[in-house]
Amino acid sequence: MKKIEDFGVFVPKVLLPANIDLEKWSVIACDQYTQDLDYWKNVEKIVGDNPSTLNLILPEVYLNSPDKTDRIKKIRKSMCNYLQNGVFAEEKNAFIYLERKTAFGRTRKGLMALIDLETYEWKPFSKANIRATEATIVERIPPRMEIRRGAPLELPHIMLLVNDKDDVLVGGNKPADGKTPVYSGRLNSNGGEITGWALESPSEIEKITQALNKIAQENICDDSSTFLFAVGDGNHSLATAKAVWDERKAELVKNNAADEQIATDNVRFALVEIVNIYDNGLTFEPIHRVIFNIDNEALIEFLQKKLGGTIKEVQNTKELEENVKKSWANFGFAYVDKTNCQKYILLETEIKELAVSRLQPEIDEFLKNAVSKSSDDKKSAKPEIDYIHGSEEVLKLGEKPSSIGILLPPIAKDSFFETINGRGPLPRKSFSMGEADEKRFYLECRKLFNI
Repeated sequence: MKKIEDFGVFVPKVLLPANIDLEKWSVIACDQYTQDLDYWKNVEKIVGDNPSTLNLILPEVYLNSPDKTDRIKKIRKSMCNYLQNGVFAEEKNAFIYLERKTAFGRTRKGLMALIDLETYEWKPFSKANIRATEATIVERIPPRMEIRRGAPLELPHIMLLVNDKDDVLVGGNKPADGKTPVYSGRLNSNGGEITGWALESPSEIEKITQALNKIAQENICDDSSTFLFAVGDGNHSLATAKAVWDERKAELVKNNAADEQIATDNVRFALVEIVNIYDNGLTFEPIHRVIFNIDNEALIEFLQKKLGGTIKEVQNTKELEENVKKSWANFGFAYVDKTNCQKYILLETEIKELAVSRLQPEIDEFLKNAVSKSSDDKKSAKPEIDYIHGSEEVLKLGEKPSSIGILLPPIAKDSFFETINGRGPLPRKSFSMGEADEKRFYLECRKLFNI
C-alpha cells in the first residue's frame, strides 16, 4: 500500500479563529456575485468591525477597482494582524471532515486536505493526478498572483472532485457520533449551516490512506496515468497557486536551496476541499447559451451537420425543456424566425461524451465565421454569446428578435472524468456546481509565510 504522500496528499496545518462566530467570520468565495456590489456591501454590514475572512480576500467585484492596490495592502496588513494578535487558535495538524447544509435543503460532505502543487496541471491533456475540468484563461492568472504572491495566509475556495462511487474517501471518513466538532454554525447571506470535525489520530489518517489507495487503483487510465482529482471550483485560484509556486521554486533553485527546503516549502502546497462527485448534496447544473445577431436557422443546420442527429420541431417551451432534460445529449433551440413566428427546435444526437464538450467548439467555429461576415457588412450587428444559469431566462431571451436560446442537457456524472481524460478540459462555462449561495465559504486558513 502506498503512503498518503505518494498521492500528493498531506495532512494540513489548519488555522481556525479562536472564537468562532461563523456568520461574521466566513464569507462566500471571492468569484461569486462579481456584478452585485450590493451583495458585498451587505456582507460588510454583517461583518462590521469583527475579525472576518472578508478582510483577508479581494472580492472580484473589486478586481478592476482603482483602489485595488490599496485593498491588497490592507489584506496583507489584516493577515499579519490576525496572526500576531491572537485571532487564531493554535494550528491544528488534521484533516477536516465537514458537512454543509445549504439553504436549498441539500447536505454536501467534504474533506479539507493539503495537496502538492507539483501533482496538479491545468494545461490540456495533462496526465497529472489533479487536472482542470474547464479551460483555463491564462489572462486571469496574473491579477490573482498579485494577491497570493507574498501573502502570509491562504484561504481556500478550491473544491476538488474525486471519482468515488463507493464514497470511501469523504463519506467513509465521517466521524463517529458524539465526536466534538471544531466548528459549527450558520453562514451569512443564505449560506446555510456548516459543521467540521478534525481527523487527526493515526487510525483516522490510516483510513484516509486506504481510501486513496483504493480510488487510485480504480482510476488508472489506459496510458497508466492516475486521474485522482478534477478541479470542480476554483480552477483559476489553483492555477494561480501553481504559478506562484513555480516562481518561488525558481527563486529557491537560483539561491541553491537544499532539496529538503524545496520539498517542504509552504508555497508548494494548497489547502483544498475534496468532494465526491457522486455526493447527493452536490448538484451539477448545465450552463445554457444565448447567442445574439446571427442567422438562427443557419446555426442549427451547421450544428446538425457537425454533431449528427435529427432535427424536430416541438410545440412549446415545456415540451422542448422536457426533451432536453430527460436526455443525455439533446439540445433545444428557441428563437423567432424570419417571418416573426416563435420556433422551438430539438436537435437529438447520439453523442456519448459530455454534450457541452462537443457543442461549444462547434459554436465557436460558427461564431468565428459569423463575426468575419459581420465585419464585412457595416450594417450587421456583431454576433455575441452569453452564458445563462437556469432554463427559464434562456427561453425568455429566445422569444426576443435577433437572439436564440440554447438549452443544454444535464451534466452526466458517470462520463465526467472519462470525458476530461479523453478530450481534455471542458469549454469554459460548461457547468455549475449548485446554486451561487452553495459555493464554498472561506473558513479554514493556512500559513504560507512566517512573519
